[in-house]
Amino acid sequence: MRLTPGFVPGAGGGSAHVPVSLSLCDGDESVPDELIISVSGLRGIVGENLTAQVATEYGCAFGSFLRAENVGSTERLTVCIGQDSRPSGAMVKAGVTAGLCSAGVDVIDIGLVPTPTVGVMLRHLGCAGGVVITASHNPIPYNGIKLLLGNGVAPPADCAARIKGRFLDKDFDTVDSVSCGSVAGTSEADAIHIARVLGIVEQELIAGKCFKVVLDSVNGAGGPITKRLLAEFGCDVLAMNDEPTGIFAHTPEPTVDNLTGLCEAVKSSGAQIGLAQDPDADRLAIVDEHGTYIGEEYTLALAAKLIFGKHKGKAAANLSTSRMIDDIAGKSGSEVIRTPVGEAHVAGAMVANDCVIGGEGNGGIIDLRVGPVRDSLVGISLVLQLMAETGRSVSDLVAEIGGYYMHKEKFSADREQAGRIVEMAKEAFPEAKIDTRDGCRFDFEDGWLHLRSSNTEPVMRCIVEAKDEVTAGKYLQCVQEIRSKALA
Repeated sequence: MRLTPGFVPGAGGGSAHVPVSLSLCDGDESVPDELIISVSGLRGIVGENLTAQVATEYGCAFGSFLRAENVGSTERLTVCIGQDSRPSGAMVKAGVTAGLCSAGVDVIDIGLVPTPTVGVMLRHLGCAGGVVITASHNPIPYNGIKLLLGNGVAPPADCAARIKGRFLDKDFDTVDSVSCGSVAGTSEADAIHIARVLGIVEQELIAGKCFKVVLDSVNGAGGPITKRLLAEFGCDVLAMNDEPTGIFAHTPEPTVDNLTGLCEAVKSSGAQIGLAQDPDADRLAIVDEHGTYIGEEYTLALAAKLIFGKHKGKAAANLSTSRMIDDIAGKSGSEVIRTPVGEAHVAGAMVANDCVIGGEGNGGIIDLRVGPVRDSLVGISLVLQLMAETGRSVSDLVAEIGGYYMHKEKFSADREQAGRIVEMAKEAFPEAKIDTRDGCRFDFEDGWLHLRSSNTEPVMRCIVEAKDEVTAGKYLQCVQEIRSKALA
């Protein structure tokens, strides 16, 4: 796949009949035989390996974990729960809610909302944790259960392992009838989230520009709240696929191949920017004023350009994110902290190091002033602020940042094969600087290569970034030869 330089397409216990995996599965990657449980939560195929029983047991495992973590507390624990627009969301949410209540945890249902809204609300309400019913960018057959702790961050690896252990071992701490959790609701979530986002930018400055925007929310959870935010900014909005039906108008991951309609709409309408969200609205991809997809990697780069243009500070990004963030930070004398892939790792590093911006190359932006969760509304606001401050178009800003040639692909490989591929790559690139915190990243003077097993899909991912296509092709060819030998 050839990409324009710098432009990137699209980041108790179980019953015996519900096998569980941390990463890779054999067989067709589109229909895994196993649930996937990682720091990103639980994901599966509804009706096959993700059932109401599984959802209930996972909810009970999380509730039991929270109670164990809060031993001695005299107050009842509360968990905030929301869902994206998938038709299966109500079923999965009902199961998780039942499991939480059975563990004596109260539930506040905030309805159909983006993932970051749950992160905002759980801290606003003082909850012990949060749950999002979402499978992010995965197709309609999937759903998932994403967990957040009371600080708004996904559980770190050790906590995730303890929750998984309770789920697998059926180590549930259930309560009697009188002590069961209750369920309440609130309709304030959108307004509170929008207020937080408005607080980090200059609303009047953006509104004064009257930007024309095309928004594609892929019939996910982002449409209603994002239209409200853009209205606050005085934008002229052409909304596509904005009804949260969960019947996605196109393949939901916001990559170049899936956003041809958005590109055409931006070009034909004369809009200044196109915005694409994934189903749970934690990721943002951007189309410039010419109708050109600039890619998810530029979302973080543009946000960082705004932030580091104002002051020096630290940023956090995962090992699979473009070097553009390093270039931008370096110009202000700032530091980039690299982490394993996964929101929990990036957010944890941001909190620990008081980072002023962070995120991942999949279009996920984190600004701790709003919350430690990837948030497309934050990304939208920071990019519009940058455009308003500079008076420059998206294409001009992208040209100023520059870029690299990046190639992303994924392929099936079982555990043994994945291990062989990594070990053979280490032998093939002895001159590289190696980071093995998440698969294996190989850094060269003219580029880098990252081989890792996905946290959310039963596949292995290969990402290569280099100064030009020829250089990247050299590394890709070597990886292809390694794969052929390892998978033979």
